[in-house]
Amino acid sequence: MKEERSKIKSDILLRVRLLYVLFILVGGVVLARLVWVQLFSAEVSYNAQRLSNRIFTEEVIPAQRGSILSRDGEPLATSIFRYQAAFDFASPGLDSLKTFHEQADSLSKLLAAFFRDKPASEYARRFRAEHARRYRLVNPRDTIYPRSEGRLGRLLDRLRGEEFVTRRIYDTLRDHTPVNIFPREVDYAEWETLRRYPLLNWNMGMVYRLVERDERIYPQGELARRTIGLTGDRGNYGIEEAYREELAGRDGRAVRQRIARGFYGRVAGGGHEDPVDGYDVVTTLDLDLQDVADKALRRQLEAQNALWGTTIVMEVATGEVLALANLGRNADGSFTERENYALGRSMEPGSTFKLATMLTLLDDAGMSPETAYDTNNGDPVTVGPARNIRDSHRGDRVIDFRRAVASSSNVYFAQAIWDRYGATGRKQDYSDFLHEKLHLGQTVGLERLGERPPSITSDWKVPDPGVMLVKMAYGYRVRLAPIQMITFYNAVANDGRMISPVLVRSLRSGDEEAERFESRTIASSICSRSTLREVRRCLERVSTEGTASAFFRDTTRLRVAAKTGTAQITDARSREGRYYLGSMIAYFPADEPRYTVLTTIETRAQAGKAYYGGPLAGPVVKRMVDYIYNRGHDWYGRVEPKGPRRYPRRVKGGDIAQVRRVADRLSPRVSFDRRSGWGTVRTDSLSNVEVTSLTQDAGVMPDVRGMGLKDALFLLESRGLRVRFRGQGAVMEQSIAAGTRLGSGQTAELILK
Repeated sequence: MKEERSKIKSDILLRVRLLYVLFILVGGVVLARLVWVQLFSAEVSYNAQRLSNRIFTEEVIPAQRGSILSRDGEPLATSIFRYQAAFDFASPGLDSLKTFHEQADSLSKLLAAFFRDKPASEYARRFRAEHARRYRLVNPRDTIYPRSEGRLGRLLDRLRGEEFVTRRIYDTLRDHTPVNIFPREVDYAEWETLRRYPLLNWNMGMVYRLVERDERIYPQGELARRTIGLTGDRGNYGIEEAYREELAGRDGRAVRQRIARGFYGRVAGGGHEDPVDGYDVVTTLDLDLQDVADKALRRQLEAQNALWGTTIVMEVATGEVLALANLGRNADGSFTERENYALGRSMEPGSTFKLATMLTLLDDAGMSPETAYDTNNGDPVTVGPARNIRDSHRGDRVIDFRRAVASSSNVYFAQAIWDRYGATGRKQDYSDFLHEKLHLGQTVGLERLGERPPSITSDWKVPDPGVMLVKMAYGYRVRLAPIQMITFYNAVANDGRMISPVLVRSLRSGDEEAERFESRTIASSICSRSTLREVRRCLERVSTEGTASAFFRDTTRLRVAAKTGTAQITDARSREGRYYLGSMIAYFPADEPRYTVLTTIETRAQAGKAYYGGPLAGPVVKRMVDYIYNRGHDWYGRVEPKGPRRYPRRVKGGDIAQVRRVADRLSPRVSFDRRSGWGTVRTDSLSNVEVTSLTQDAGVMPDVRGMGLKDALFLLESRGLRVRFRGQGAVMEQSIAAGTRLGSGQTAELILK
């Protein structure tokens, strides 16, 4: 009996042990499976990641791009946020149709009044249609519900036989795809108004998502576009590209959890990283000067039917670029900022390069300014191995250095360079001086913005070294960009100190300056003091009696030093016609320079159009010099109470009484034959004013020459004439001669200067 019990006990223990082992094995398998799933199963990991990605997503919070500003803080390029309301018409907050219709109708009226693009009925119709499309009730069926809650109420309903009521239920289909409700994106100020409207103020819950977009705008339009630049699909150039990283800042990160289709909420914590906005780039550009340069250059390009042009204004002492206009011709004949010609066009400059020749001859070769050469009256001559060297003008034969600079003589400088560097075998000394002393073989520091390197030979192993030397003397066989030429001339204006131009002044974060950029010294002195004085006197003489005298001969108000240059362009287009590059570079005031101005224009030889540097580029430089001088009130001399009395050299004609009143105060003596009416005025060499009255006959053309436009218009229109005019100043010419009998409906054209 005991043995039988022992056997049963052993069987039970065996079964228990087997169960333990089985449980342990199952547990081990489950544990192994869990470890496999958690650590090694690619499929499970993939599915888990997909599920996580559907629920959670990492959102990039874009940093606001920095602005590009003028020197005065005016925006040239800036970023603004644009907003759009993306509605979820399937949101549970809009399930009440009656309330939704009331709120949507109110919103429709307000949006129609705000955007003025369509009537309120169109907005309301769209809102109802979108709601009906995205929130649908399907599969209708009846079900029963207890009429009352609680045991006592249900007992009473049961006694009356009305325990249950029948109700219709539906399945709900919701499409949470966001729908933009604004006809366009709105700015921040507009959004501040719109957010107070029904539904947009979330009075029915969070039924929309506000979509923000950072948009780049250019408040000044096309002004200085090639300098400011663009980024993205429309191109990558200018400051926008060069300072891309500084402007861009650093984007932030945030984890968002999916709430509904197209709608997410930010998860607290979750590795959130705030964005860091980009720096503002403060340029050296002066908006007023930039606008004047653009208009003056555009006017001249249109008048001369030219191809492209650039104008640069630089501050002498600092190297800051105050204006940089680049205009190129489009296929339709209009002009826009197509290319940065000032930095990117390296071309043969022509006679403006003679400044380098002047410095080389005086400072390196030690030539006396009294040295004279026969320029052969403009006929071609042979200089060394170079043939057909000629001047563009006649009248000069044996001239000295100073006259050669004023008249821009090719023959003089070619012969002088050949005698001292060609015939003597010193070509290498010539190129070394250009590179090492004048620093013309290097860029000026704007490579980041696209500056093209210059090309000035330092290796004379060429097929025609002698011809190259002669042509280099007057600006051929060398290539420089306009920005390099103005930097060179600015060194002469800056007492021989060559400094790099500055286009970006600083990087700014809010009101704090993060980094400031200063000009660097390229050369502390490019020549001796005596050479500098001689060269500056020669450049001033160019303005008073040379190739720039048509613009700056009058020195009573302002003395200007300038140099003109013309180069015939030889390229593949030469078979189609003759193309020229005309330039003028000036600095002023000549005695204490403050500004340097350059204009370079490329054109084609055309009948009645200019192609020499003076008449081609001079009007633009003249306009810039006049504008800068007229706005700089600190330049004007003071009128002292003591000293010699000064009188006006010319007084405008017009109303005799007004002329008398002005002349009595400003001129030493006034004579007249009538006290009232209209008259012409003549001022003699002693500044005495003589007023001659005009005929009173309304049928006779009066002499309005010398009058201002206001008086001339009044007088002519009072006699029944139509008047056209062009120019500015006083009337210099009239199309109908004085004393001519007038007919009805005649038109008189006036030219003012």
